[in-house]
Amino acid sequence: MDEALRALTQAGRAWPFEEARKLAARIEAARPENGPGKDYVLFETGYGPSGLPHLGTFGEVVRTTMVRRAFESISDVPTRLFCFSDDMDGLRKVPDNVPNADIIRPHLGKPLTQVPDPFGTHESFGHHNNARLRAFLDSFGFEYEFQSATDLYKSGRFDATLKRLFDAYDDVMALMLPTLGEERQATYSPFLPVSPSSGRVLQVPILERRADYTIVFEDEDGTRCETPITGGHVKVQWKPDWAMRWAALGVDYEMSGKDLISSVELASKIVKLIGGRPPEGFTYELFLDDKGQKISKSKGNGLTVEEWLHYAPPESLALFMFQKPRSAKKLYFDVIPRAVDDYLTQLEKYAAEEPVQRIENPAWHIHHGQPPQPESGISFNILLNLAGVVNAEHKDVLWGFISRYVPDATPQTRPSLDRLAGYAVAYYQDFVRPTKQHRLPTDVERGALDDLRAALRTMDPATDAETIQTAVYEIGKRHAFASLRDWFKAQYEVLLGQSEGPRMGSFIALYGVKETVTLIDGALSPAKAGAHFGDGAQGG
Repeated sequence: MDEALRALTQAGRAWPFEEARKLAARIEAARPENGPGKDYVLFETGYGPSGLPHLGTFGEVVRTTMVRRAFESISDVPTRLFCFSDDMDGLRKVPDNVPNADIIRPHLGKPLTQVPDPFGTHESFGHHNNARLRAFLDSFGFEYEFQSATDLYKSGRFDATLKRLFDAYDDVMALMLPTLGEERQATYSPFLPVSPSSGRVLQVPILERRADYTIVFEDEDGTRCETPITGGHVKVQWKPDWAMRWAALGVDYEMSGKDLISSVELASKIVKLIGGRPPEGFTYELFLDDKGQKISKSKGNGLTVEEWLHYAPPESLALFMFQKPRSAKKLYFDVIPRAVDDYLTQLEKYAAEEPVQRIENPAWHIHHGQPPQPESGISFNILLNLAGVVNAEHKDVLWGFISRYVPDATPQTRPSLDRLAGYAVAYYQDFVRPTKQHRLPTDVERGALDDLRAALRTMDPATDAETIQTAVYEIGKRHAFASLRDWFKAQYEVLLGQSEGPRMGSFIALYGVKETVTLIDGALSPAKAGAHFGDGAQGG
């Protein structure tokens, strides 16, 4: 890396740089006095494959990747990212969103990789969901190494660390039991044996612990059984399992949500008991719905990745994840247009910024230091309003205006803009169109709109957006509005049928000067107003 750029990134203020410096200090502190230290930094994200990848999965991986790339900009130590699937966990309930649920029901309690696949595409339900996870991550171009708990347990990769956990059994129990209810305490053990008769992961007391690293327990049928803790014959309870995994793999960095703070603290104590070192961490806030309630998959009050990507590019979602990760944020459909335009604004700013500013720009972190060139100055909000005025059902309709506004632009030469037009039409059809309601202008508004129409009639059709915006602004000042905000709001509500809207100079330049005159004609003419507004029109 260029040394000047490295010097800048080492002083970067954006939160991924702060995390990267913590990691660099960790690696340096771990170096022995003689000889090299750890030869790579290991990042990890965890995944419970009883369900499909979701917004939290994306958020954790994209944020971790941002820290990883920031670290790579300040250090030459190689990095790896493990995406760990806890697919040896016992399936606790039948998911609501799977076909052929009856196939799964008899196998509750078994490791996910031993439960039949209700979709009929893979050797198990765990393998199916792991494949979905990998496809999900691959679709965003994430660089990672997939790790399966089943593979690591059964291959013996965890055996040495499992023995250390076994040796620290009493100390681990002393940490865990005070955190549990009385009934749970009676049966709790860090080791969950896999039943030799049913294959289920059993939550049963351990009757004996033997020096050869075997445990004795009572199977489901009452049989007294002995099994080794190695080779995949047991599954560790999830909090000690988290600690065991950190120690076995040498995890240096893992993020987690605010709801897991106490679990992180507990796992950090356990990992020290077995000779490991807790990873550096980052606690992110959880998302809220439009009513300020915590988003829950079971409640269905959130927004899925698929839904976001139906209406907006993935970079806008990455920006949403980058911004204020330690603050609770509302996550619902109304935030999408703002997120898209925020991303486009940052991309345009990046192109004109100095290097010291660029590394603080979210676009640097979203694109790992190599953002693309912006394709146009057209905002998502303007495209949405254009879709509304022309009642677009397909992006081709918008291109009739775009190609006039951006010379030589075509869907082929501006693919990002083409996708943006498609997103705008989809969002308009599903969220804007059902709520549009034009109103008739007040007397003051009518006078101002009449002046605007007259001014536009004298303008060259090629007049630029800034000149038009100045004219709109001056017309508003000449009329008796309480504030210019009221003037712009009047244009949005009367002409566009909504309370919020775009910068009018840019919108008129895109939509067309003559076309806007026609739009105002419809708003001011009683004869045309019925057709323009529909039955819901109201007087001002």
